[in-house]
Amino acid sequence: MKREDIHIRDPFVVPVHNEGIYYMYGTTDRDCWNAPGVGFDVYKSTNLEDWGGPYPAFRPSSGFRAEKNFWAPEVYRYSGKYYMVASFFAKGKGRGIQSLVSQSLLGPFVPNSKDVLAPEEWECLDGTLYIEEQTPWMIFCHEWVQIGDGTICAVKLSNDLKRAISEPIELFKASFAPWVELLVIENVGLEGYVTDGPFLYRASDNQLLMIWSSFRNQKYALGVARSVTGSVTGPWMHDTQPLFSEDGGHGMLFKTFDGQLMLSIHKPNNSPSERPMFLALNETDGKLWLK
Repeated sequence: MKREDIHIRDPFVVPVHNEGIYYMYGTTDRDCWNAPGVGFDVYKSTNLEDWGGPYPAFRPSSGFRAEKNFWAPEVYRYSGKYYMVASFFAKGKGRGIQSLVSQSLLGPFVPNSKDVLAPEEWECLDGTLYIEEQTPWMIFCHEWVQIGDGTICAVKLSNDLKRAISEPIELFKASFAPWVELLVIENVGLEGYVTDGPFLYRASDNQLLMIWSSFRNQKYALGVARSVTGSVTGPWMHDTQPLFSEDGGHGMLFKTFDGQLMLSIHKPNNSPSERPMFLALNETDGKLWLK
């Protein structure tokens, strides 16, 4: 099928060079907000426009911890296996992040452990992995719906990615970024500063960058932060203007087989209209901009 025919949020692309195939994961449930969770699908492509699938990458067993809001799977090759980090909502426990594991990019992915990777009492989502000096970190969002001013935090994980081995470190609040504006949802009486979808990228000049999403002019947008020290723990400084502000976001970065740096997002941000979009980027001296 064509890219524009795929309904998906939070598209995450894994290029496999020896196969010449791109694998794309994301939030793929038809109703990812209210209906019981079905699982995660994966698509395959050689050119980012024509896709095979969907193939069922994860389907929950009867004893799975969560019931709905199966969101934002990210997949990594690590220690000889493929690990998926994703967000799930469990009744009476709230939203948490779990790791899953598989021997294949097509799955089936199964829970790596029953434990969530951030504090149980926190409403958390959008975990992303980053390996720094052989230590796995999970960077994630503490939800704005619980704390008003959403934060992005980091926690060290065990080498098998089964559990957190440190207390979370707060990296920054959403309101710290000059491009972020207050989100107001009048029909449910909610307002706050949103953090969504962090993803870390080591630039060609060795700067550590983070792309993440929030809202500007009541539209989904994506900005860039950079670590002053070059380490996960920061401190982090923010670009003044967003990288993308046209009602799309929850991005990640990957390189095509010919070396072009790409930004993967979904656009627009309203269901069921979300589609994957791939935008070519330039990078110079740690600065990113759209081609």
